[in-house]
Amino acid sequence: MSALEKQLHLGRLPPRPPLPGGGQAGSKMRMGPGRKRDFSPVLWSQYFESMEDVVSAIISRIQCRIVALDLRGHGETKVRNPEDLSAETMSKDVGNVVEALYGDLPPPIMLIGHSMGGAIAVHTAVANLVPSLLGLCMIDVVEGTAMDALNSMQNFLRSRPKTFKSLENAIEWSVKSGQIRNLESARVSMVGQVKQCEGAASPECPKAIVEGIIEEEEEEEEDDEGGGSVNKRKKEDDTETKKEHLYTWRIELAKTEKYWDGWFRGLSNLFLSCPTPKLLLLAGVDRLDKDLTIGQMQGKFQMQVLPQCGHAVHEDAPDKVAEAVATFLIRHRFTEPIGGFQCVFPAC
Repeated sequence: MSALEKQLHLGRLPPRPPLPGGGQAGSKMRMGPGRKRDFSPVLWSQYFESMEDVVSAIISRIQCRIVALDLRGHGETKVRNPEDLSAETMSKDVGNVVEALYGDLPPPIMLIGHSMGGAIAVHTAVANLVPSLLGLCMIDVVEGTAMDALNSMQNFLRSRPKTFKSLENAIEWSVKSGQIRNLESARVSMVGQVKQCEGAASPECPKAIVEGIIEEEEEEEEDDEGGGSVNKRKKEDDTETKKEHLYTWRIELAKTEKYWDGWFRGLSNLFLSCPTPKLLLLAGVDRLDKDLTIGQMQGKFQMQVLPQCGHAVHEDAPDKVAEAVATFLIRHRFTEPIGGFQCVFPAC
């Protein structure tokens, strides 16, 4: 189309309607200031009073008691060998906690675990370390997918930040990187995934920062009063730099590589071999491997896919996970609904 033809066609078009806000055609619209997202960590008092997560969502639907285990190396619990994260050791930990809580007569128990925690739940069930086990639930963990992901796990770990300048910074990274898609959940869970550096002698803190502070302190003692002020400013700058690296990962996953194979190899067949009713929650049906696909077609376990979730399914969609778990327990008559909860059983 020639320029003359374009001009003739434009002349026959009706005038453009005015833009909202009095803007002119061809000009960029100025957007108002966006709502600032709150990345501050949630206090425990606030969590128990007002937060909605998968735990509160489950207990509001069915009669049950929930115990969240502090696995070795994952929290504040002190053990003799915190670096031993083998499947056998952590499975025994689960059995020991149940025995310490309930003695020789534990109540009916359902084990629920996400990712590596799901693998530990299966190993615990297979070893019969919880004699009163009545159900088993794995959340987004499949042997085939996990074993394939291990090949690139070290590259993923190297791409993560080694330190965070604050808890807010860690929470912001977890959301913006897609590790957790639910901001409210990240404000609770990320606090437990990082820990504060213990000081200059801590191996988790960057060595360059620590050495820089020591060197400046030595120079300050040797220099005269004129040079002391310069060194003092350098020391203050290094101190500020150190303050920006206050938090690091609680567990150095790269050092646990020798345990990865033991967590996941043979997991699908172990899961299928458990005689108790089983539930598998996945973020996508493409995560199923061959053994679980065959088992699911044979009706050996109940599977439910929760789309539009990342790997942290229970954090991204806590209500959906709670509904699936509650429905599973009611379906097998392990508990009773409360609060008018109406479960919808999955179709055959």
